[in-house]
Amino acid sequence: MTTLIGFFAKAIEKEWKMRLFDILFAHPMAILILALLFPPSEAFAQKAGDTRVPTELSGGITVTNNGISLIPTFTLGKPAVTFDLAIGKRKLSFEPEFQFSLDGKPWTFFFWGRYKLVSNQKFFIRTGLHEALAFSNSTTTVNGVSKESISAQRYLAGEFAPNYFLTKHLGIGIYYIYSYGIDNEFVRNTNLLMFHVNFSNLKLSDQWSASIMPQIYFLRINQNNGFNLTSSLSLVKRNFPVSFSAFVNKTLSYGIPGSKNFVWNASLIYTFHRNLVER
Repeated sequence: MTTLIGFFAKAIEKEWKMRLFDILFAHPMAILILALLFPPSEAFAQKAGDTRVPTELSGGITVTNNGISLIPTFTLGKPAVTFDLAIGKRKLSFEPEFQFSLDGKPWTFFFWGRYKLVSNQKFFIRTGLHEALAFSNSTTTVNGVSKESISAQRYLAGEFAPNYFLTKHLGIGIYYIYSYGIDNEFVRNTNLLMFHVNFSNLKLSDQWSASIMPQIYFLRINQNNGFNLTSSLSLVKRNFPVSFSAFVNKTLSYGIPGSKNFVWNASLIYTFHRNLVER
């Protein structure tokens, strides 16, 4: 009898683990929710005065009326939600990001590994690598029956992002990223070089502050080139986890197939940050 009970217990445990894996694979945002609700059992929030080096856990959920990609001239063209998570210690971090349309269909997944080369009051230099999955939907009809399918194309990319802070509220920087399309022969090589000016934490009142970041960037996809101008505005309330952001992108020179003349979006962003130390 004991053997029989043990057999069923193992079978139930195996089935439960398989179902949990299926849920996490089908809905990666569950990983973010689990990380928020159940931090590692051997870790706890760091208290004031604790001198141990913490593990930093942060992330956010962004809901927008128009999903705009990492390369701003391309958009999803409909409302989207982004789940991002970052966990790191000292200079190294792992930062997955999952983007979906609001009807639940996957759009883009990024799996970033990032390293802080320099981090002080004047300079901040970051580098990173990622593998990305870009999803697309297609419909096929067989014997009068339509069937929708989702396919994914893989990309590998590296970034380099130096920033210099002129004052407490003013900084300038460069962002460069190269992406290689593993599965997409039509978008094999992508180069993006961006220059930005960042006006950060501009005090509007005792409770509200704003940040503004205009940018100009050069984009080269295969043999096609283009220049674009972007700007973002963020409004933040003190000690409140939800902020507002607006973004615009204007094409200055046309040379990239599929790029749009003007795109914009507005977003609500929930963010969190925790410092964890081992027991």
